[in-house]
Amino acid sequence: MASITLGRTGIRTESCGFGALAIQRISEGESVRLMRRAFDGGMTFFDTARCYTTSEERLGLAFGHMRSRIILATKTMALTADEFWADLHESLKNLRTDCIDLYQFHNPPFCPKPDDGSGLYEAMLTAREQGKIRFIGLTNHRLAVAEEAVSSGLYDTLQYPFNYLSTEAEIRLPALCERQNMGFLGMKSLSGGLLKHSAAAYAWIHSQGKVLPLFGIQKDQELDEFLSYLRRAPELDDEMMAVIESDRRQLTGEFCRGCGYCMPCPMGIDIPTCARASLLMRREPASIILSEEGLEKMKKVESCIRCGQCMKRCPYQLNTPDLLRRHYEDVMEVLAGKPLE
Repeated sequence: MASITLGRTGIRTESCGFGALAIQRISEGESVRLMRRAFDGGMTFFDTARCYTTSEERLGLAFGHMRSRIILATKTMALTADEFWADLHESLKNLRTDCIDLYQFHNPPFCPKPDDGSGLYEAMLTAREQGKIRFIGLTNHRLAVAEEAVSSGLYDTLQYPFNYLSTEAEIRLPALCERQNMGFLGMKSLSGGLLKHSAAAYAWIHSQGKVLPLFGIQKDQELDEFLSYLRRAPELDDEMMAVIESDRRQLTGEFCRGCGYCMPCPMGIDIPTCARASLLMRREPASIILSEEGLEKMKKVESCIRCGQCMKRCPYQLNTPDLLRRHYEDVMEVLAGKPLE
C-alpha cells in the first residue's frame, strides 16, 4: 500500500484517511462495524471533531481497546482558553484515550498565535507539554487564514478543502506546506457530494504532491471503493481527465461547497441542500430533490428574509440568498417540465 508522511510529525499512514463526520448519520452499531472494517482493510488515520455530535464517542467505542494501533485526529471550535480545555477533556473522555495524536483548531476566523490575546495557542502548547496531545494542527475554509498558518511556522499540519475544483491558489497549498515541513490533509475531497467519480478525485489529489485525502464514509459501498484504492491506486488517465474537465466546466465559479458554516438559518432553510439543488440534481437522481421531502425543503427558500447571517458566516463570501433563489427557480422550472441546462 502507498503511504503518506505528514511532514515533521513523522506520522506515516496509508494514502487515504477516514473522515468520521458522516458516521453520526448512521446507527451506533453500524458506525462501529464500519470503522472496524476500515481498519481491517488498511485504514489507520481517523479524523473527527468535538462538534460532530456522537462521532468521537463512536470512535472510542470502536478503537478504545486498541488505541495504539490507530492515529486519532480531532478538533476544537474553542475561541477562548477555557473553552479549549473543556473541549479537550471531553474529547479525551469520548475517544477513550489519554492522548490525541493531532489536535486541530477547527475553522477559526483567525490564525491563533502566541500573545494574540486569545490564549488558544498557549493552551495548545500546555496540552502538548502535559502529554494530552502530540501535534498541533489547524483546519480552515478561508485561504488567507490557511496561508497565514503555513507561513507562521507554528503548525504541524493544515487541513483544507482540496479537490479538482480547487482554485490555483488553493492548489499551491500542499507545496507551501511541504516547504515548511508541514503535513497537508485534504478535506471535502468529493466537494460535499458534488463529485461522483471517486477514483478520479483520488487520482487527481495524489497527483498534487504529499496530500492525505480524508473521505467521509457512511456506507459499505463507499468504504469498499476507497479500500480498493489502497490496494491498487487508480491512475489519472484520459478518461478520468475528461470527467474532471466536465465537472470543472459545470462547477467552477460561485457555488456552495456544502460546508454548513452558514447554519443555522433563522428561517429553518437547509442552506447546504437548497443552495446546491440544481447541481445535486445533475449528479444524483433528481427524484431526491423532487421528492415530497426535498420539495418541502426547497419551499422554505420562499421564507428567506435576506437577513445576511449566512453571508457573514460563509468562508467563501458567497451571496447565499441569491444562490438560494437561483436554485429554487431551477427546481421550479424542472417541475414545470423544463430540462436543466
